[in-house]
Amino acid sequence: MTNTNNMNLNENRNESNQINNQDQTSIDLRTKDTKKLYFSYLVPSILGMLLMAINILVDGIFVSNGIGTEALAGINIAVPIFSVLLSISLWIGMGGATLYSIALGENKPEKARSIFTQSFFLAMIIVGTLIIVGLWKQKEIAYLFGASDEIFPYVKDYLSIILLFGIIYVMENILSIFIRNDGNPKLAMLGLGITAILNIVFNYIFIFMMDMGVKGAAYGTVVSTAIGFIVLLSHFARKDSILRFTSLRFKSTTIRDILQIGLPSFIVEASIAVTVIAYNITFMHFVGEMGVTAYAVINYVHTVFIMLFIGVGAALQPLVSFHHGANLYGRLQKFVRLGLGTGIVLGIGILLTGWLWAEQIISLFGVTSESVIAYTKQGISLFFIGYVFLGFNLVYAECFQAIEKIKLSSAIILARSLILFLPLLWILPTYFGSDYIWLAFPVAEGITTLGLIIARMTTKSMQLAPEDVTSHSVGRAEA
Repeated sequence: MTNTNNMNLNENRNESNQINNQDQTSIDLRTKDTKKLYFSYLVPSILGMLLMAINILVDGIFVSNGIGTEALAGINIAVPIFSVLLSISLWIGMGGATLYSIALGENKPEKARSIFTQSFFLAMIIVGTLIIVGLWKQKEIAYLFGASDEIFPYVKDYLSIILLFGIIYVMENILSIFIRNDGNPKLAMLGLGITAILNIVFNYIFIFMMDMGVKGAAYGTVVSTAIGFIVLLSHFARKDSILRFTSLRFKSTTIRDILQIGLPSFIVEASIAVTVIAYNITFMHFVGEMGVTAYAVINYVHTVFIMLFIGVGAALQPLVSFHHGANLYGRLQKFVRLGLGTGIVLGIGILLTGWLWAEQIISLFGVTSESVIAYTKQGISLFFIGYVFLGFNLVYAECFQAIEKIKLSSAIILARSLILFLPLLWILPTYFGSDYIWLAFPVAEGITTLGLIIARMTTKSMQLAPEDVTSHSVGRAEA
């Protein structure tokens, strides 16, 4: 009780000392009811990610029905490159945005603007370099990711366009993350939503009406993303917007902090690319093209669902980071509990969806082979168990990242996506048969959750209580 009273007194002192110097967005973040504030960020974030998820799903449905299942498998081979681009934007974006929100919580708007400017141009430099290398070694990358001679033409058509215009995709993602952290989650949702809807429209036009094949799917993504980016630029016209470009001066300490804090976000998305590659190689080895096609269907659906969990994390991050910077730890813990509840309920809902409507999900992709349908249905019944644990793991990883506990966040992500998953992907089919490939994901997530629960009960560093957050794992250099 004493700790709680001291926590409340500290929060009241912090508010009374700083509130007079805050803009309206900062005042709302400090004083608004936690549930109302959480859902004001969660709903736009989930809706934006849901629209993006539907966009991805429709993309797969259009390609499968309009071009064929081999084209679907080909695009699935190329998807890791998309994941690499997204991982860079999340790495720099989430790292920079966390520092940005902490600076706003500390009432340092000029420092926040400098962090944004450095983050944006740092991402452009890194992604630009990777795109040049990717275009140069395109064929080698495709075969490394599991392409066969039959599938490679589809991979090439899609990959060349995505790489050539990939910088636009990264710019939209970076700006969307910072806009959400600048107190405008609705515009962030609108930009992503417009991108998603237009992508569906352009995909239909390019694939079905203009018969452009896999290239049509790629061009649909590029054009819709460019329009979504233009919509996001309207944020700079807002009078109450703190977000602004300032004179560019890279500072090594700021760049270091951005890269360190954003590392868990990079690992999350990069590990998705590794997961897809590993699954494709494993299925090709143990099952053949039937397995790759079945996984392509499930991976499209998985991409949809994982976007929803990312949406929960995206809603939590600015709230947790701001309250961490403002030393409002009582409110911070309430947001964490709300995020955990959301993630667990979401996971159970997805599992039930898969168990009840597996055949309907598969039918969306125009699969006609009975053997592929049966194998995919079996995969859904096993693979979807992982979602029960995924939300719990990702919420904790996001929260530790948002309060600058980077080692803990990275450990959670690495455990679930690489350290446990990759060995399981070899052990399960080797010793128990190819059907057990599907269980690598849920077993890895389940072990990670169990480890987290045990660590939370036995290790002080895993607690989110205020006394554990008095020193920061990453120094905050002045930008």
